[in-house]
Amino acid sequence: MPKPRYAQVALEATPYYHCVSRCVRRAFLCGNDQLSGNSYEHRRQWIEDKLLELAGVFALDIAAYAIMSNHYHVVFYIDREKAEGWSQSEVIDQ
Repeated sequence: MPKPRYAQVALEATPYYHCVSRCVRRAFLCGNDQLSGNSYEHRRQWIEDKLLELAGVFALDIAAYAIMSNHYHVVFYIDREKAEGWSQSEVIDQ
């Protein structure tokens, strides 16, 4: 059963969160697909750039990340002080 976000993220417990996203049906995120012979290695840099870009937009720091052939891991640090310091217009801009 799904849990609401407020029940999943508790900054009082820890500001660090490990997130995983993976492909389904044997699809390749990056690397060489041995079944089709296609190379998806060009996506690795794009994913890294996008992670770093989005961390700059939100009140997050990336503590660690790993981009694998069919999934990636990211350890986020939620910067509560930074988020609470934003005005409403800064939140809208972000």
